[in-house]
Amino acid sequence: MKPCTPVTIQVIPKALFKIFKNDFAFTVPLYPGPYTWTAHQAGELLTDLLAALENDSQPVLFTRPYFLGSIALIKGEGAPDVNVVDGRRRLTEFAILLAALRRLLPNQFSAMLAVCKYEKGDLIAGMSDRYRPKLREGDEEFFRYFIQDEKETQSPVQFDSQLTENQRNVLDHINFFIEALSHLPEMRCQRLLQYLMLRCFLIAVSAPDIESAYHTFSVLNARTQDLRLIDLIRSEMIGSLPGEKQGSYIKFWEDEEEETFQELFAHIRLVYRKTKLRDAALLEYRKHIPPQKNPQKFIDDVLRPYSDYLEIIRTASYSSDQDAWTVNAMLCWLNQIDNFDWVPPAILYLAQNRDAQSKLERFFTDLERLAAGLMILRADAYSRLRRYERLLSAIEEQADLDAANSPLQLTSGEIGLIMKILAGDLYLARRIRRYVLLRLDSALAGGRILDEEPVISVEHVLPQNPGKESIWIKWFPAADERLQRVHRIGNLVLLAGGKSVQAQNFDFEKMKNYYFAAGRGASPFILTAQVLQHREWTPAAIDERQKELVNKLKLLWRL
Repeated sequence: MKPCTPVTIQVIPKALFKIFKNDFAFTVPLYPGPYTWTAHQAGELLTDLLAALENDSQPVLFTRPYFLGSIALIKGEGAPDVNVVDGRRRLTEFAILLAALRRLLPNQFSAMLAVCKYEKGDLIAGMSDRYRPKLREGDEEFFRYFIQDEKETQSPVQFDSQLTENQRNVLDHINFFIEALSHLPEMRCQRLLQYLMLRCFLIAVSAPDIESAYHTFSVLNARTQDLRLIDLIRSEMIGSLPGEKQGSYIKFWEDEEEETFQELFAHIRLVYRKTKLRDAALLEYRKHIPPQKNPQKFIDDVLRPYSDYLEIIRTASYSSDQDAWTVNAMLCWLNQIDNFDWVPPAILYLAQNRDAQSKLERFFTDLERLAAGLMILRADAYSRLRRYERLLSAIEEQADLDAANSPLQLTSGEIGLIMKILAGDLYLARRIRRYVLLRLDSALAGGRILDEEPVISVEHVLPQNPGKESIWIKWFPAADERLQRVHRIGNLVLLAGGKSVQAQNFDFEKMKNYYFAAGRGASPFILTAQVLQHREWTPAAIDERQKELVNKLKLLWRL
């Protein structure tokens, strides 16, 4: 086996003045995402910094250091040029705080802080000034004008109705800092500046390439969301578009990303790869997903429509010029399955057959049958993934999905096991019983889907532990008669509102009166209302109901 090339990862604490000096000629990617720090976070930062300064009599160099967090960098060995992979929001916040201090301190401090704002260009080498940090293109000029360029005014900058959300956030922060710092003595502000630059440290995590930087920083910050794979993909994809087209694409990305894109890209990866993650996530996207070949086409032809399809699937909002009830009903049920492994095939099939409603009705009916079947069988994540990988391939190849050997169809072996579970002690199958009974109740009600109740529980009619003097002992004198039937579907009902605790050991008539007493209204569940038709709840009544309900499920899922 060929040995791996060693990768040098450096984790070095750096005082802030080292970060905002020529030691690091850092460049922030063009589109690093919106500036989402809040004024509350800015207030917490300033409060912590002022508290860490302790008393004014102690020299700043002897005050305790303050850890500001981490930044992830791509940096070649022996060169100052770096790309900021993560930490751009931190760097932006510190730049805003420095700008506020510059406005409140004497002019000599402004000159000293100039080197922190930008790296002076070299006319001979043909290099222009490089500002630190550089925001995304739409906000870059604004940020230079209000934060990085020389400003003589000491009054807070006024808002303008035409500003973007990013720009409003930046102005909100500098106004906050100016207002808060203006109440401090000038010497206190000077000490704060000294403390910020000399005793406040960032941990600079530098790696030679983006894959190593992403992996290292993800490990170091396993519980944070500062660095997301989606940020790196966005930076590369939109950054490679022609400049005149970037604005509209970044707007689309920002409008959609927070709600759907992290999940969407995981589904897209599976659609294209049809296998579990086998490499670093970023490497898999680069090798197997097509944006790098034509990012604009990928966004237009895949990302935009797939985002719409995911929204349709998640909200069960398919529409057409015909009645779309069946498609949306199946989507409602699929969204109640205890996993979302079925979503990539759903997206791909919807993408291929958006206007073929009859095909969609058949497909989503069968997909719900498959997803429900795998859930009832408690198929593990690996087995489910392999099944849906095969289904993705079949959809892509336009194979006959109705064929007996199609991955969309349950096998005879799977059907036999499912029937055994449904006919057995369903109540003990805690993770599937509620879905099965709700699905069954809907079928009994002609396909009706109830609005989600705040509390829905699965309960016994024949209690698990009936009283020794109760009617239940008369109807079930032998313990084994109760044990054979108590947990089966013929003895189960659905209840809304959490009434079961008080009524769990009532006799049959008292139980019916408690659940359906005057003023409480009829049960919304057909399964439960059926029980009212019985005067006695005997072994024969349970057996008859057991047969009826199992047969209904058999017809419903074509078992």
